[in-house]
Amino acid sequence: MIKHITSTDFTDAQRLFHGRGHAYPNLSHVNVDWLAPVILITLYQAVDNEWLMEQASALKNLVKSCSSVQVQHRYEKFSPTITVLGDQVNHTIVSEQGLNYHIEFGKAQNSGLFLDMRNGRQWLRENSLGKNVLNLFAYTCAFSLNAIAGGASKAVNIDLSKASLSKGRENHQLNELAKKQGKQVVFEGVDIFKSNSRIKKYGPYDILVCDPPSFQKGSVNIERDYAKIIRRIPQWMNPGATLMLCLNSPDLDEQFLKAEVARECPDCRFEQRLDNPEVFKEAHQGKGLKVLIYTYQPEKVE
Repeated sequence: MIKHITSTDFTDAQRLFHGRGHAYPNLSHVNVDWLAPVILITLYQAVDNEWLMEQASALKNLVKSCSSVQVQHRYEKFSPTITVLGDQVNHTIVSEQGLNYHIEFGKAQNSGLFLDMRNGRQWLRENSLGKNVLNLFAYTCAFSLNAIAGGASKAVNIDLSKASLSKGRENHQLNELAKKQGKQVVFEGVDIFKSNSRIKKYGPYDILVCDPPSFQKGSVNIERDYAKIIRRIPQWMNPGATLMLCLNSPDLDEQFLKAEVARECPDCRFEQRLDNPEVFKEAHQGKGLKVLIYTYQPEKVE
C-alpha cells in the first residue's frame, strides 16, 4: 500500500491512498487519510494485525509530522477508531487551501471533512463573488466557508442535523468569519423535504450546492428523493443561477442525475463535470463522486 502513495506535500488535509476505488488489487478495503497530525487508516473488512502494524509504521515514517496513527473499523458496529501508534488525538484542526476545519476522531463515522470534495470546494470559492448561495445537506458547512471566503453575499446552510450545523458555526468562527454570521451566514436545522418556505425565505439564490447522502434511514433515499429537490429549482433560484449537483452513490452514475434533471427541470443546461482529486482513482467509471455543474436558464415568458 505504501508504495502507491505519491504525495510529497503534507501541508493540507488529503487522502493518501484510495483503495475503495478498486484500482489496486487486494486493497479495496483500505483508505488512508492525512488529517494533521493524524494518519487515519479506514478499514472496511478485518485484516491481519501484523500487516496492519507494518503499514502503520511505514506511514508514520513517511509523514514526519505525524504524531498519531489511528485505525477506524468501518465493518464493526459504530465504526470504532483505535490509536495503534503514537499519541491519542481526539480532535485536531486541519487546513485545506488556506481554510481551517475542526476534525474529530472516534465520535462519529465521518471526521468532519469529505476529502473527495476538495475540487468542488475550490470551484465554489472561485465562483461565489457577490452571490447568494444555498447549501443543502450542509453537514459541517465546508461549502459555506469557501463561499464566504470567495466573497459570497450570503450563504444559507440547511441540514437536518443541528449538531452538524453547530460544528459549521465553529468552523466559521475558527476562520474569523464569525463576524459575518447572522445576516450573511444562515444556519437552518430543518428537513429539506418539509421546509420549502424556510428555504425560499432567504432566496432567490444565485448558486445551489446540493451534496446529499445516498441513504439515511428515515430521512433520505437519494434515488427516490433527488427529483424532489430538482423540481424546486424554479422556486429557489434566480434566472442564470449556477447549480452544483453532487452524487455520492456507487450504484448510481452521472446519467442517473442527468436524467433526473432533464425530467424535473428541463430549463437546466449541463455545463461540465468537475474532476475529482487525482488520488481518488476508480477502476469502474461512475462509482466515485460525481459533481455536475448546470446553469438554470428558464425561457422568457412573453
